Amino acid sequence: MNNYHVPVLLREVIDFLQVKKGKKYIDATIGGGGHSLEILKRGGKVLGIDCDQEAIDYVNNQRLKNKDWEELTLIFGNFKDIDKIALLKGFDKVTGIIFDLGVSSYQLEKAQRGFSFQKAGPLDMRMDASGASGKVKAADLVNALTKGELYALFSKLGEERRASAISSAIVRARGIKPIESTRELAEVVQSAYGQKLDQTSAFERQLINKRIFQALRIAVNDELNNLRQALPKAIDLLEKNGRLLVISFHSLEDKIVKQSFIEFDRLNKGKIITKKPIGPSKDEMKKNRKSKSSKLRVFEKS
Repeated sequence: MNNYHVPVLLREVIDFLQVKKGKKYIDATIGGGGHSLEILKRGGKVLGIDCDQEAIDYVNNQRLKNKDWEELTLIFGNFKDIDKIALLKGFDKVTGIIFDLGVSSYQLEKAQRGFSFQKAGPLDMRMDASGASGKVKAADLVNALTKGELYALFSKLGEERRASAISSAIVRARGIKPIESTRELAEVVQSAYGQKLDQTSAFERQLINKRIFQALRIAVNDELNNLRQALPKAIDLLEKNGRLLVISFHSLEDKIVKQSFIEFDRLNKGKIITKKPIGPSKDEMKKNRKSKSSKLRVFEKS
C-alpha cells in the first residue's frame, strides 16, 4: 500500500464503514494513511489525526503528490483529545471513526525511535519523537523505577511471566551502568532467561519484543488511559447510524474496547456489530505477518 505502513484489515474496515460520498470520517491514528486514502477514494471527507509528527509529515508529502488526498484535513494531536480536535476542524458530527492502535512498520523499522530491539537504537519509544507531549523515554523508566515498579509494569502491561527475574536483572545491570539502548535492554532481559541474546531463537526474541518492549511503550505513551478517554468521546461525535471501528493488537487494548462497547450498549447508545472480533484472512497474514494479532471490533450508534 505504501512504504510507511501497510494498513491491516483494510477491506474489512471499508466494508464496515460503508463509506458514503460527501460524508465526514475521522481517522484517529492516520499513520501512513492507508485507511484514510480508501475512504477518500470513495468520496468521503477525512480528518486525520496522529501524535507522531513523522506520520503527519509523510501523509502531507503524499497529499502533495496525489489529488485523491484533496478532502483530507490533517492535524497533529493525540486521540485522547478527539472531541476538541473534531470541533476545531468542523468534524463534530461524523459518519465513521477508525482507530488503528498498532505501531507502524516505519516506527518499528526506524532504529532511532527505539520501538524494537531488532534495530539497535536508543531506548526512546515516544510516539511523539519531538517530546512535545511528554519528555519521559523508555530509558527513563528502565533506569529510574524501583524493582517493584518494574515488576508491576512488566507483569501488568506486558503480561510477562518472568517479570520478577527480569526486574532484578535490570536493577543489577543498571547498578553497573545505565541501560540506554534497545540492544542493552534486550541482552539484560535475555540474561534473566538464562540465555545469551545471540543464542536465542528468533521466536523467543520476538516474545521479548512483544512483552517487555510492549509494556514500556504502553507506559511511555500512556496508551491504555488515552484509549479509555477517547472511546466515549468518539461515540458522542458519531451521527445516528454512524460507526466506530477499533483495531487492536494485544489483549489489554482489546479488553478495553470490548468492555467499552458493552457499556455503550448498556447505556442504549447503539449496538455492537461484531459479536466477536474480526481477524485477518489467511491471505492477509501471509502477505503481512504484522497483521496476525490484529482484531477489529465495530459499534454502531443508535
